[in-house]
Amino acid sequence: MSTLALAARDSRTMLRRNMRRWARYPAMTVQLIALPVIMLLLFAYVFGGTLGAGLGGEASARADYIEYLVPGILLMTVAAAIQGTAISVAMDMQEGIIARFRTMAISRGAVLTGHVIGSFLQTLVGLAIVLGVSLAIGFRPSANAMEWLGAIGLIALFAVALTWLAVALGLSAKSVETASNTPTLIVLLPFLGSGFVPADSMPAGLSWFAEYQPFSPVIETVRSLLLGTEIGNNAILALGWTVVIGVFSYLWAMKLFRRPPVR
Repeated sequence: MSTLALAARDSRTMLRRNMRRWARYPAMTVQLIALPVIMLLLFAYVFGGTLGAGLGGEASARADYIEYLVPGILLMTVAAAIQGTAISVAMDMQEGIIARFRTMAISRGAVLTGHVIGSFLQTLVGLAIVLGVSLAIGFRPSANAMEWLGAIGLIALFAVALTWLAVALGLSAKSVETASNTPTLIVLLPFLGSGFVPADSMPAGLSWFAEYQPFSPVIETVRSLLLGTEIGNNAILALGWTVVIGVFSYLWAMKLFRRPPVR
């Protein structure tokens, strides 16, 4: 059997292991999916009228705000899901199973690939649920089939990049508690971008940060694809950030995984 075939076999084994863990601890999955759903409903029905109209609360303003809000919530779903990945990897490190895997005749990359694919599938489930709730409360995208594929493809690539970052954070964490807290900063980034309000409505310094941080161009590209607005250079920035985060996180994670265990 070739090296590639062995790596694929080992990756499938590690994926099954991680899927069984998600099934054994469903509360974590529910919690990670519930957060973006709650935020969607909160902003749509509590703040939607005011944010959509500036001061009023007309139904049309609320509907317009839902159209603006959903792409940001979809990216928030991706950000929220990586917390579970970091925790899962940190638990493996603390329990010593990673050290055990290092001594076994299995592909080194398969251990981490199993985490990444398992988390990615979990993220897809979360995105499907959030999108379903969004459609139920009035989200009506105008995208055609190709635009849907572009939006889904970009979200998927960004999800993979962030998942590798979560793996690296889990490997570098000194404890499970640290792994649980560190990704919180990433979850907050959609709030400090164009996910909930336009970046140019913020004070000067924060507006600059909101415009150029990783989430904003991804959100704006997804929003443009789904709603038919002008993309501009957001797609280039989104793909650039995705590649940078993905490559950096993958190399960092593999370096951490290959380092000798601390005795």
